Amino acid sequence: MTLRVGMVGTGWFGRMHAEKLSKMDDIHVSAFCGTSKEKAEAAALPFNDAKGYDSITEMLDDRKLDAVYICVPPFAHGETELALVERGIPFLVEKPIGLDVETPAAIAEAVERSGLITSAGYHFRYMEGTERARELLKERTALMALGYWMGSMPGVYWWRKIDGSGGQFVEQTTHIVDLLRYLMGEVTEVYAAYGNRIMASKEEGVTVPDVGTVTLKLASGAVATISNTCGIQGGDRAGLHIYTDQGVLELGSDGGLKDLRSNTKTEYLSGNDPYQAENEAFLHAIRTGDTSRIRSSYADAWLTHKVTIAANQSAETGLPVKL
Repeated sequence: MTLRVGMVGTGWFGRMHAEKLSKMDDIHVSAFCGTSKEKAEAAALPFNDAKGYDSITEMLDDRKLDAVYICVPPFAHGETELALVERGIPFLVEKPIGLDVETPAAIAEAVERSGLITSAGYHFRYMEGTERARELLKERTALMALGYWMGSMPGVYWWRKIDGSGGQFVEQTTHIVDLLRYLMGEVTEVYAAYGNRIMASKEEGVTVPDVGTVTLKLASGAVATISNTCGIQGGDRAGLHIYTDQGVLELGSDGGLKDLRSNTKTEYLSGNDPYQAENEAFLHAIRTGDTSRIRSSYADAWLTHKVTIAANQSAETGLPVKL
């Protein structure tokens, strides 16, 4: 059975997913939807018989699709997801799932009512090191965690605007928040402090903070701190360190894991492609109805998103926010 897949978004993520999908058996990348027909047609050109559209309604009317990938900036969510729910078409959406609380809440409610198969692009969950950490944590007590996303500011115009990306904690560091939830459980309270140190004076139109630290309380009683900056050059790195009663588990963006105990250090290297694993889990669910391999549904992504939005609210008010 060949699955016909549509892509919404013509940027790097949309093209990356399309290229991976096109190399899979019985998958046909059939359509691209973009902000202009020209962009969509250019993105569709490398894929046999794919067509480009500038309207989600037109794309869905013209092509019978079995699944759609949504790879758009944070500010562009809403219409596409609701159109797919209405037509009963499963979708995979890249993070973050929005800018605010209201739009994702409406989508999450519609998805729950419909029972639609969904997946969210939290690919850190599919890394081999993450799975190994989950196994080790079954035998250990997680006490606290330190997370980080340190790097430079992406060049796309919308990222540097708070009403375009939501800021670094919402757009990038959401991966670390999601990893924390996946490994250590739900967050119940956040307190955030953000700052504007350098980027607003170096780059035009910057309205996002360039440094931030967020303290999180978890339902288990554990605590965590996640920090980020988009103001440094040449230091790009992201990860989560979990401090347990039996040592430290260090997870990095390369998918590997370091298990540090008092007298030993064990390193697990990651050999898989987490994006590919994510795609395979989603497509398997569409073919079989078995969603057990999907590690982040829309409903789960909604819980992560609420934490990041709460952090923004805390930074703005100077007060802790309970979830």
